[in-house]
Amino acid sequence: MKKGLIIAIDGPAGAGKSTVAKLVAKMLGYLYLDTGAMYRALTWKAMQHQLDWQNEEQLAALAKKTELKLENSAEGTNVWVDGQDVTSFIRSPEVNRRVSALAKSPPVREVLVALQRRLGEEGAVVMEGRDIGSIVFPKAEVKVFLNASPAERARRRLKDLEAQGVKTSLEELSEEIRQRDWTDSTRSVSPLKKANDAIDLDSDGLSAEQIAEKIAAISRERGA
Repeated sequence: MKKGLIIAIDGPAGAGKSTVAKLVAKMLGYLYLDTGAMYRALTWKAMQHQLDWQNEEQLAALAKKTELKLENSAEGTNVWVDGQDVTSFIRSPEVNRRVSALAKSPPVREVLVALQRRLGEEGAVVMEGRDIGSIVFPKAEVKVFLNASPAERARRRLKDLEAQGVKTSLEELSEEIRQRDWTDSTRSVSPLKKANDAIDLDSDGLSAEQIAEKIAAISRERGA
């Protein structure tokens, strides 16, 4: 028996999905599941093993034998790979540049989507990513497509990285976002796409709290 609703928040890189999803989960007393962190963690491990990014068999084999663990904390989500806490490593510029290559691999996605479904099937969960509402949980009770302008997304990302002590530039991040948008929206497997029944929310000019309140209110109307 499901414990509550499945809330799917999709959108492009830098739209504020993680921050908003954490807030919604806290407001509703739900579990927050950062699916993007799963791909980032696997990307980090593939980098440590210096795998060939074109070799999907190698990447899929790595995914199958990797133990991923996510834990909610006051600061967000802690991510463990094979018993090692990699939370501080998976948001680096190097991982940012590589994660789309791994995420578009069909055999890798098959492994991680199966894990995401197992983790979320009991409900009372807020999941965010690129294809939660369209592929992972097409029957989610609440689906939101969260967007923001490329300029706003680059500014937010710069602020996040500066807070972590990572040095980069607004120009570099803007270019990364442009490339990521193109890769995510044109890939053949699970491209970034708004589900037909998703609610479209533009976060430009709004705080994460304001967006989260809107989503929480919609969720309560639907039984959360």
